[in-house]
Amino acid sequence: MTVACTATPAVDAAAAPRGGPLPRSDFIRQLVQVLRAEDGWGAWEDLADADLLAEYVVTAEERRDLPITGDPEPELVWRLEQFYAAVGLLVGRRTGCAASPMSRIHWEGFGRVVLIAGRLVVLSHHLRDVHRFGFASFDALAAEGERLTAEATAMIEAHRELARAA
Repeated sequence: MTVACTATPAVDAAAAPRGGPLPRSDFIRQLVQVLRAEDGWGAWEDLADADLLAEYVVTAEERRDLPITGDPEPELVWRLEQFYAAVGLLVGRRTGCAASPMSRIHWEGFGRVVLIAGRLVVLSHHLRDVHRFGFASFDALAAEGERLTAEATAMIEAHRELARAA
């Protein structure tokens, strides 16, 4: 009896996206739209969505190599602001109430981000170790974005009159 042996093709690590496959997520879609809207010169036009989001992925090894304290780079602060802008826009799409992010980040890497809708603070998030901002995978990025969006949406639903107040 002969058994046919088929070799499983090796997965090329270089061909796989840095954060794994992109999940089907409203938040990921919104974040990509926010980032592409910032590309006024078309430099990222040919980039795949996974390549555009790759900077949001920080592996365990990369995180281990980062110092405990450090000054956040301007590009990292920009990515953090785009992350919360995407949360605010997605909240607006789901509730009909615009949610605007405001952030204050100290040069030592700590701070606070709030999302405000009308007269209501719908999300208040304290930040620390901003220089280490990132996610283990695209799934983790999507999960955190969706979690924050759900939290802010629930706050608006509970206090709709304040969220609609001018």
